Amino acid sequence: MIFGRKSLEIPTSDQALKGRPDPIPTASTHYVNGHALKGPYPEGLELAQFAMGCFWGVERIFWQVPGVWVTAVGYAGGSTSNPTYEEACSGRTGHTEAVLVAFDPKQVSYEALLKKFWEGHDPTQGMRQGGDMGTQYRSAIYTYSDAQAQAAQDSAKAYGEALKAAGRGAITTEIAPAGPFYFAEGYHQQYLAKNPGGYCGVGGTGVTCPIGVGVSA
Repeated sequence: MIFGRKSLEIPTSDQALKGRPDPIPTASTHYVNGHALKGPYPEGLELAQFAMGCFWGVERIFWQVPGVWVTAVGYAGGSTSNPTYEEACSGRTGHTEAVLVAFDPKQVSYEALLKKFWEGHDPTQGMRQGGDMGTQYRSAIYTYSDAQAQAAQDSAKAYGEALKAAGRGAITTEIAPAGPFYFAEGYHQQYLAKNPGGYCGVGGTGVTCPIGVGVSA
């Protein structure tokens, strides 16, 4: 295990690794659709960030959604600038494995993406997802506007009630404003398109998320 035994506590900014000033190298285009990974994105698109465990399987969920322009995997919610995968996995950066989604709100609503989020993993597990243990596997939604924040909170309440009715535990998902998104190394981008038999690592609870979805006006 890198850097010894990992803590399940998120390090403070003083405790976290210091990182580096420049971004680590990554892919320039999306392996599946050829769109620019870092943009610029077409006018009118919006961004979303979701963390649901191992980002390989999570990214595949979202790149398959009609109306999503591009997806990318990276590190979010921590203190270390421009971390590497090994550093994020050490538990000493505070980041979680996240997916950046650029989407067209005229084709797919943010609520529809939230439904994919809640139904695509188990948001009750704290600092793990299934057999994957560590702060980098925690569930999180990082929002880009007040409207996204309200929709995320409303959906968490609705899905939490559905989980409770099904006898499941309380939601542990972190909901916070989006901070820096650090793009992961190129070999992680669209990993399951390049390696169809590769490890996925995400799975839902079997409980349907009771929120409205559809096309935005």
